[in-house]
Amino acid sequence: MKARLLLEDGTLFEGTAFGSEGRSAGEVVFNTGITGYQEVLSDPSYCGQIVTMTYPLIGNYGVNRDDFEAIRPWVSGFVVRKHENTPSNWRALSNVDQLLKQYGIPGISGIDTRMLTRKLRQHGTMKGLLTTGAETLPELHEQLGVTRLARDHVARVSTPHIYRSPGAKERIVVVDFGVKLGMVRELTSRGCDVVVVPHNATAEQIRSFAPDGVLLSNGPGDPQDVPYAVETIRALLGEVPLFGICLGHQLFALACGADTGKLAFGHRGANHPVKELATGRCIITSQNHGYTVIEDTIASTELEVTYINNNDGTVEGLRHKYAPAFSVQFHPEAAPGPYDSNLLFDQFLELIHQFQSGRAAGQRFAAPAKITETPVTPPAPAAASAPREGELVYAQK
Repeated sequence: MKARLLLEDGTLFEGTAFGSEGRSAGEVVFNTGITGYQEVLSDPSYCGQIVTMTYPLIGNYGVNRDDFEAIRPWVSGFVVRKHENTPSNWRALSNVDQLLKQYGIPGISGIDTRMLTRKLRQHGTMKGLLTTGAETLPELHEQLGVTRLARDHVARVSTPHIYRSPGAKERIVVVDFGVKLGMVRELTSRGCDVVVVPHNATAEQIRSFAPDGVLLSNGPGDPQDVPYAVETIRALLGEVPLFGICLGHQLFALACGADTGKLAFGHRGANHPVKELATGRCIITSQNHGYTVIEDTIASTELEVTYINNNDGTVEGLRHKYAPAFSVQFHPEAAPGPYDSNLLFDQFLELIHQFQSGRAAGQRFAAPAKITETPVTPPAPAAASAPREGELVYAQK
């Protein structure tokens, strides 16, 4: 079956359909990851987007039960150079085609994804229409022209109900703006008592759980589309340690008086270099975002920059000078990606301990000189951290 992808600039791609039949509109973006397509498909931050994979072969290791980042895929469409329908991996339970069919998501293969990626890099992300139907080209142009992209993505992907993953240690309230399961896994693996609340939970509701810390999760779309979250963060700032990731990072910045703006084509992939300003150390990170904190707006706030992107110099991390709060634009839980920044979850827990110790002593919290510590000698990997079969391992020298 034939499928077509029409961009708002009039460019038309024709290829082979896979996944579901039908028509879907969304923002066309690209991801540079070599592996991790299952995590990309199920990342709520991709809600409303037609995702192009720059790596040419997708589907070769199938779909398994372990690598989902949400209970279902959230992309609006999937674009690949070559789709492999017969996976070869012992963990595979199905293939990408079956997964997309199950959730009504159309896909297109056999197009020049290099050309599409170059166009998006040159002109920025743009609206697109992916269809398997027999509409004429003028009809497709008309349909795309009248399509308005939604702005309620956070409300669509967030949990409607409060749920808990019990633990014996610190209680962490996760505000779900589109949380990836990897973040919950990282907290529960450290023994935390995790309570996940909806995107529109109020400060009073969050306080009712007596949290030791609050994690502001990732999520889709423009941070300025969720002003209620900014007010909630502002109300909690200084009362309890805060850790923002991706969209949570941008909302934290807005709550502190900084501003955000849209990037031309965003950062989406698992190999983005980020520099920690306090140490000069460079880490490789997993990223998925189309918006950024505008650096020029930070000077008038009580924030300071902790990380920058080595490719384009954009802000990748912030901390508050006086309150126990910090944030990063990248994904320390990876999934998929390198584990260079995974220690940020440990540093969040250490920040909680510092805050509690100071409060018990009647002292005002003082932000540490730097957020991260660079070990002189990397620790030997524990037996429990041995990689699973089929999992990439990133080694630091």
